[in-house]
Amino acid sequence: MPSPGDLKYTKEHEWVRVESDRSASSEQAIGTVGITDYAQDQLGDIVFVDLPAAGAGVSHMQKFGEIESVKAVSELFSPVTGEVVEANAALANSPELVNDSPYGEGWMLRVRLSDSGEIDKLLSAEEYDDFIAQGAE
Repeated sequence: MPSPGDLKYTKEHEWVRVESDRSASSEQAIGTVGITDYAQDQLGDIVFVDLPAAGAGVSHMQKFGEIESVKAVSELFSPVTGEVVEANAALANSPELVNDSPYGEGWMLRVRLSDSGEIDKLLSAEEYDDFIAQGAE
């Protein structure tokens, strides 16, 4: 299944969907962050997700949390720099949402981007699909 074309991807298997924040006085970009279908499939059944609280800062390609499955504990890396405006509270009681809907209900963070230029450093869906087809880890 091809990766959704409206997202940007990292080689660490995170994705970001960028939209503008119409509630702010100046339109600032908000990015919704999650892990890819490939990543959740590799992890297996997800049992716990540790995410930062609203107000926390995240940095491009720096660790922002952890995800635990029946197989392993893995670090999560932010595709963007900015301030967390929301963490997906539903994952506390239902971490399996990441398995069931990695691009939908299984999202992890919403981040107010401080450098929207970082988006250009990320992979397109086609580039990401080529990366995993070449045996990404």
